[in-house]
Amino acid sequence: MPKSPRPTVVILAYDGLCTFEYGCAVKFFALPRPEFGGRWYRCAIAAVEPGPLRGTGGVVVQADGGLDLLDTAGTIVIPGWRGPTGAIPPALLAALRRAHLRGARLVSICAGAFVLAEAGLLAGRRATTHWHFTDQLAAYPDVRVAADVLYVDEGSILTSAGSAAGLDLCLHVVRTDFGAQVANRVARRMVVHAHRDGGQAQFVQRPVPKRAGAKLGLLFDRVRENLGAAWTVERMATEAGLSLRSLHRHVRAATGQAPGTWLIAERVTEARTMLEETSRPVDEIARLVGFGSAPTLRSHFRSLVGVTPTAYRRSFTTRAAGPLREAA
Repeated sequence: MPKSPRPTVVILAYDGLCTFEYGCAVKFFALPRPEFGGRWYRCAIAAVEPGPLRGTGGVVVQADGGLDLLDTAGTIVIPGWRGPTGAIPPALLAALRRAHLRGARLVSICAGAFVLAEAGLLAGRRATTHWHFTDQLAAYPDVRVAADVLYVDEGSILTSAGSAAGLDLCLHVVRTDFGAQVANRVARRMVVHAHRDGGQAQFVQRPVPKRAGAKLGLLFDRVRENLGAAWTVERMATEAGLSLRSLHRHVRAATGQAPGTWLIAERVTEARTMLEETSRPVDEIARLVGFGSAPTLRSHFRSLVGVTPTAYRRSFTTRAAGPLREAA
């Protein structure tokens, strides 16, 4: 939970700026959000180097200051980089190391992970980047590359896959800081999916046929609307008008998961929302999302989220007492 009503986020800008990744960070952290009572993030843009900071498409960025801004930032965002082999100023690496030592949160989008790796901050950690660059990231000593996920949250260091996964990671940061209700309102305003888990595959091996895609969309909607029902794989195949073999093939192509694994993830996601937004007992939540019993929910929840439902609710109860949740 941010320690002040307006936590400070600093976004890096550099010559050769990745415009989309930069725009993701600006949209989430720099855009004024009066609906939250003026208590949103305080954001500044830090120039990595002197001179014009030109972005893809002819954009030129005017920064608020230099690398000294990193010394007071609670969160620092690295919106991409000039490719995995782009030169990185030693002053930037030193500033990031100092920030990490004092407890700042470091967030990279796409090739921004290479800046963290060059600073030595990914050693011994899981991390990801665009799938095209994962082999090069894995060449750094002791970096445990997660090659097929949208983002990785290692606590004080978070990394995302290519470009659009930056939207998911930034929304995850908002959700972590201020809870599901605020994150959902931000997602609704931006017209993006309210929550895509970091473990979701970052690319599809084969396109889903148009007809099957429409059937899957309807199936996914039906399942999400009634997660408490007995959704066997056979029932899902029947609902979608597909054979079992076709269902497995198309669901894996669309989500990177088998149908049963996707269903468990959806149920856990709904359980998270209920834990955050309601006071329902855990055993009731387990029944409503389709797990049937609290022990079953607890097992799947711990496996996917890393903590028990009770511990998860406790963390969000603490966040709910914060000023932004009250204002929202």
